[in-house]
Amino acid sequence: MSTSAEEILRRHRLNVDEYYRMAEAGILGPDARVELIEGEIIDMAPIGSRHAAVVRQLAHILHQNVGDQAIVSTQNPVRLDEYSEPEPDLALLRPRDDFYAAAHPGPGDVLLIIEVADTSLRYDREIKIPLYARHGIPEVWLVDLENERLLRFLEPGPDGYRTEEDVTAIAPIPPARLPEIEVDLSTLFRQ
Repeated sequence: MSTSAEEILRRHRLNVDEYYRMAEAGILGPDARVELIEGEIIDMAPIGSRHAAVVRQLAHILHQNVGDQAIVSTQNPVRLDEYSEPEPDLALLRPRDDFYAAAHPGPGDVLLIIEVADTSLRYDREIKIPLYARHGIPEVWLVDLENERLLRFLEPGPDGYRTEEDVTAIAPIPPARLPEIEVDLSTLFRQ
């Protein structure tokens, strides 16, 4: 029976402070597209034009609908814990006067995370969404560009989200933490 290195070696997990020191020291270049997930630096997929367009469109729609009820954050870090700081495509955050200048938002600040997936669907579904659930992010929308559908995840827990809705027929959706707002996504896949 052979033993793999994975079975006998312990990995050093980077914490968020070490991650930032690596960037400050130039180990991670200024244009590096990476995020810290459970202590590991993960390369992010390049952003294709359709992905970028959908993120811009969603940001526009959210800005129009949420007003002062939330901050729309686009491709910025959310510090989940000491070892994970992903950069979701979009996040709706609780309003704060300093717009999170003092520190990146944490799980308690997040109302909704949106991930847009073209080449990253498996990574988003199998790694990031369970990570968000374990940290209590109340709602995640996964925009699946290939299949032109939106998956909505609600009721987070340590084993994932208890509710998953396939919103294939895109219609106005109220974010769970902002039920008075309806986000009309009917034009999302018309590109």
